[in-house]
Amino acid sequence: MEEVEKWKVYRHFKGNYYFVEGIAYDSETKERMVIYKPLYKREDDRRVWVRPEKMFLEEIPERPDNITGQKHRFERAEELEKNFMKGEK
Repeated sequence: MEEVEKWKVYRHFKGNYYFVEGIAYDSETKERMVIYKPLYKREDDRRVWVRPEKMFLEEIPERPDNITGQKHRFERAEELEKNFMKGEK
């Protein structure tokens, strides 16, 4: 399985984009966790989210709300990426 990269943009299969802020590890299981936040405006919601990496990258079955036609729950959105750490635009 590929690994999620921090400081990259990923697209959810429902079409929204998210920025991966980091990778953390579950203190009990040592499972890799993805820390991410939405790149779209949500009403009064500035939350940061966490999800197991395995679930973040899992294949999804065919479903009507998969508007992007993606094979995985989240996929890299290379066309939107910029290096926030280096200040690139």
